Amino acid sequence: MTWIPPLLVAIPLLGAVFAAGLDHITPTVVQDALVVAASAATTAFAFLLLWHAENHEVVHWFGGWQTRHGVALGIDFAVGPLAAGMCAVIGIVVTLALLYSLTFLREAARLFDALMLVALAAMCGFAMSGDLFNLFVWLELMGVAAYALTGFTVERLGPVQGAVNYAITNGVGGYLFAIGIALLYARTGALNLAQIGNTLSHGPAGGLVIFAMTLLFCGLLIKGAVVPFHLWAADAYAVAPSPVCAVLGGVMTDIGLIGVARLYWTVFDAPFGHGHAVGDVLLWLGLVTAVLAGVMAFLQRHLKRMLAYSVLCHIGIMLAGIGLLDSAGLAGAELMFLAHALLTAGLFFVAGILHVDHTRIDELHLHGLGRGCWVPAAAWLAGTIGLIGTPYIGIYLGHGLIDEGANHVGRPWVIGLLWLGSALAGAALLRAGARIFLGWGDADDPLLGEPLEEDPRERRVIRPLLVGVAVTAVVLGVAVSLVPGLGQRAEYAADRFRDRSGYAARVLRDRPMAPPQSLPVTIRHTSFESLLYGGGATIFAIGLAGIGLYRRRLPHSVAVAAGRTLAPPISVLRGLHSGVVGDYVTWVAVGTAVTGGVWALLLHG
Repeated sequence: MTWIPPLLVAIPLLGAVFAAGLDHITPTVVQDALVVAASAATTAFAFLLLWHAENHEVVHWFGGWQTRHGVALGIDFAVGPLAAGMCAVIGIVVTLALLYSLTFLREAARLFDALMLVALAAMCGFAMSGDLFNLFVWLELMGVAAYALTGFTVERLGPVQGAVNYAITNGVGGYLFAIGIALLYARTGALNLAQIGNTLSHGPAGGLVIFAMTLLFCGLLIKGAVVPFHLWAADAYAVAPSPVCAVLGGVMTDIGLIGVARLYWTVFDAPFGHGHAVGDVLLWLGLVTAVLAGVMAFLQRHLKRMLAYSVLCHIGIMLAGIGLLDSAGLAGAELMFLAHALLTAGLFFVAGILHVDHTRIDELHLHGLGRGCWVPAAAWLAGTIGLIGTPYIGIYLGHGLIDEGANHVGRPWVIGLLWLGSALAGAALLRAGARIFLGWGDADDPLLGEPLEEDPRERRVIRPLLVGVAVTAVVLGVAVSLVPGLGQRAEYAADRFRDRSGYAARVLRDRPMAPPQSLPVTIRHTSFESLLYGGGATIFAIGLAGIGLYRRRLPHSVAVAAGRTLAPPISVLRGLHSGVVGDYVTWVAVGTAVTGGVWALLLHG
């Protein structure tokens, strides 16, 4: 089945060519069918690849340039169950977004569909690539498509500014990644990930490798919008069309984390795996991202900015799971990626429906206007509960596996902080849902800042299609934690992903991997501690949402004391998120320098 991986790239790229090239020739219906069929076919092949990858890594060598005596001569796709599963999730989200855009962006040029397919091909290529330079190629192709999609309504200043901030900040990340590739190639003379890992395993790494790792990881963390590299994300999400936000927030921003995991366990585990210095830095970056983004989500009134910070919060939780350097933590990040992608896409779709219905996307401006829209209201509530991690709903199973990983490596204090981030972001979404769909709370709240410019959308849409796509995404995301056998297979995929020697033997020597033992088909149980944390986070989120809705009804002395205490840090946080791209680049430079400095101190000895 080595012929399947290249199809996940070839089908969407060919679809993009036909969509753009035949724009003025074929009828719109045929064009729409072609685009959706290309995305759906890619998704179907991704599931087929997932089925075959469960037994061993599926390796495809382009041009037949296979290894000779353990030396990689060509470029490969090396696909295990984790990479294949990611491709399947990416395909689902992009297909739903394309269905949604058929009516949401009815008058958009065919270039929109072509860009979406290019983004799909690039994300799949990135997930499957076993070559360091080609990781960079797919990453940049993904970025080019994303920048154009973000600023798609180019006639307005807001989308252009958001796209420019996105492009400049992530362009810096691309330069860092490219320099890291050059340094690692100078040290090892190889670009194949398995071969680089083998070379570094035979001696001390040295400062050059630490520097290269810093640049590579920080380049990926910029793409993944991890604090302090996150400042571009809310600006981009706020101005991009809702189906684009579903792809950006659901899968594209998160994919940088898988790059970090792949590079660590394939390349840097050998020289640096004797300690926890690398993982500790990733863990702390994840913790800070989860809590800070949760706070920022609660301070938003613009729904897409609120959802953007919710995305960053859960990216922080997933990064912390990876930073535990444990199979349970990595498996939890896998499952969170799946549930988070679907739920986040569904919530962006609901936000788009509100925008279409009322030409507004502001929580306060929408106060009470969603009354009677019971299906979107139910989708918003279910998606929010799923993202909080209420027991056995949505992200809960992934969160629970990360809890187990934290306990296993002796860091139980991590668990509470990660659940706090989920609760903060969930409280913001619950507050917005109650205010919009139930009319609860005050009609104004100075804590949430000034309104942003809103973009009226075309109202001539097939609303049942929009609602159907949104509900489908949310239902699939909510059900993730209840799929029998999924948790066990995620743990198996994580074990395979972390097996550097097995991966290298399969890629460089074509040695078969040990087949998996029979995996149970039962719902994966979590610890009692995770049940308590999940339930407690849900209760805390509901209570905090109530305070957000009715905080003016608190006793006067409490309100005054809270205002005096919270006003200075809130002002600082808002000031840091200035919207000025020069500030963002400064934080990228500072974050890279500090991260590299910490690793240099901890690893160089």
